[in-house]
Amino acid sequence: MLKENLEQDVQERVAFLRQALANAGAKGFVYGNSGGKDCTLVGILCKMACENTFGVCMPCSSSQNYGRDLRDGMMAAKAFDIETVTVDLTATKEQLLSAVNAAHPVAENAAVNIAPRLRMTTLYAIAQTRGALVAGTGNRSERYLGYFTKWGDGACDVNPIADLTVREVYKLLRYLHAPEPIINKQPSAGLFEGQTDETEMGVRYDDVDAALLSGAPMPEKAQRMHAASGHKLRMPLTYGEEN
Repeated sequence: MLKENLEQDVQERVAFLRQALANAGAKGFVYGNSGGKDCTLVGILCKMACENTFGVCMPCSSSQNYGRDLRDGMMAAKAFDIETVTVDLTATKEQLLSAVNAAHPVAENAAVNIAPRLRMTTLYAIAQTRGALVAGTGNRSERYLGYFTKWGDGACDVNPIADLTVREVYKLLRYLHAPEPIINKQPSAGLFEGQTDETEMGVRYDDVDAALLSGAPMPEKAQRMHAASGHKLRMPLTYGEEN
């Protein structure tokens, strides 16, 4: 949860990241830069913690990824002097889908989740090469709802914003003077053209945040999503453990 003293809050998150590097004997951070609110905040915090912070933009299939998302990602990188590269994953996704479809049909919802998993594979390949940690970008609201891809954007080594709701993420972004276009655009995972988080889920982040922060009633659909996604928040179930 965000502290009232925002300067103190930021400094404690930066200290947390520095300690994570020290504990792991790592040299820096790598994170996925989609041009969204969460990754922008994570990139800023990582850069404050360590000069060796490396962003990776990974457009995949959706024209939104190549347009607004890529522009906003590079805008944030430039604003905070974060070294950033672009890895185009569209052809890789198409080749993988073709190979799998030749053996077994892939459902549409499964195909959509290929992109986040390819992105995480890319981040870990770069991070291991650089001796770095992969910084996660999931917020508290998304985690409660299970609105992330298992072994995709849900995978990471360290996450400095997992305790922050969406409204708290925006509050810190404004405090840190993030670019306005990023603050003002609708949250979107960029999974397909025109996709927005709230439209796809049928749940408003503001309602979820109100419940998490002030005890307001949690929307029933959000409760169902939370109950169905518990497996995403734990390590794989193994024999001998409680189911």
